[in-house]
Order: sequence, then C-alpha cells, then structure tokens
Amino acid sequence: MNNLNILYEDNHLIVVEKKPNILCQGDYTKDLDLLAMIKSYLKEKYQKPGNVYLGLVHRLDRPVGGIMVFAKTSKSASRLSKMIQNHEMVKEYLLVCYGNLNKKGIMEDYIEKVNEKSIITNKKQGKYAKLEYELIKKHNNLNLVKVNLITGRHHQIRLQFASRGCPLYGDQLYGKEDRKQIALFAYHLKFKHPVKDEVMDFTLMPKGGIWSEFNEDTK
Repeated sequence: MNNLNILYEDNHLIVVEKKPNILCQGDYTKDLDLLAMIKSYLKEKYQKPGNVYLGLVHRLDRPVGGIMVFAKTSKSASRLSKMIQNHEMVKEYLLVCYGNLNKKGIMEDYIEKVNEKSIITNKKQGKYAKLEYELIKKHNNLNLVKVNLITGRHHQIRLQFASRGCPLYGDQLYGKEDRKQIALFAYHLKFKHPVKDEVMDFTLMPKGGIWSEFNEDTK
C-alpha cells in the first residue's frame, strides 16, 4: 500500500507524513506523487470502484517533508480550505539555517511568484507574507529554528530567511549550492475537525541527516 505513514484516518480526512522529495500532486515529471499514493491506498483498502475523491487543501514544496492533511469529502475540503484562508490552522515547521538570528522574531514581506521562484516585492505587486520564529539552538555555524507559518505563500519560509542572510541548510534554490537535503520539516499541524467537535493535533519530528546533530532538541 505504497509505504504510507498514516497518522490518522476517518471518514472525513486522512493525515499522513509526506516524505522529502515526493511531489504533493503530479506534474510534468510524471513522478509518483502523494495524492496518487493515497488515492491508490484508499481504493485498495475500501475496494472502491472508479475514481477516489481526495482533496488537496495545502501543499509542501517537493524537497520538504512533514505532516499533511487531505480531505476525503468535498465538504471537508471546503471547510479545511476555509480554515487555512482564515489562518485558523496551526502550521509549525522546524528548519536549520545559516546566519545570525535574534532569539525570537517576526518576518513580514510582500512576495511575488516569478516562474519557479519567488521574490520579495512591494504591496502593489505581491501577496502579504508573515511568519513568527524562535531560535531553539545554535550548533557550529547553524541554527535550529521553530517557525509558526501565519500565511502560506510560494516558497515563503525559504525566501524570507534567505533574504535576511539566513538561507536554509540544503536549499539549492535560495541558498548555498551544497547539494544537501533541505532542512525544512512541517512537524506540527493543529486544526478543528471539519465535521466533529474535536481538535486535531499532530506532531512528527524529523530524523537523520543534519537533524541528527540537533537530535536532543527535535525529540
């Protein structure tokens, strides 16, 4: 069943771990994507004939790993999308970056997508982008940072940190071309269930690679 790490599933939604370098949704590369993997799993598990509905309500960049929620009904998809639009879904990330950071801070910019990259621009051309961060630990010349993503713009975290002289470790688009795996992971997702009166709260820590140098702080 496609080797999925399923964190939660009910009739309305499914929460899974997206592995680094897996596409959220299929593109021109025709590489296997997470949406197709989950659809295949659901089709097999429930022996569904025909197409399986699965709503993609948020995304992670291809090289980025972490927790994602998918909607199993159009009703759930609509409600989850509205939560994201209203900033009612908590999306927290861990990252490793270079440079010097204050202990805590807020980054606010206007971001415009240009081809496959994004740039910081002005209010007239770009979309408002905001995040909050906290420096957890410094190790050698690297920083372990926790980010609360307030908005969800294209390459937002990567661009905002790089623009302040703190490119992410392994970011080959906005940082140093060191050919390492990018150190950005969506480790915490919290939201109100779209149908039930429950708060859904998921945490998953990154492992291996550069994360192992901070393993006591990512447990």
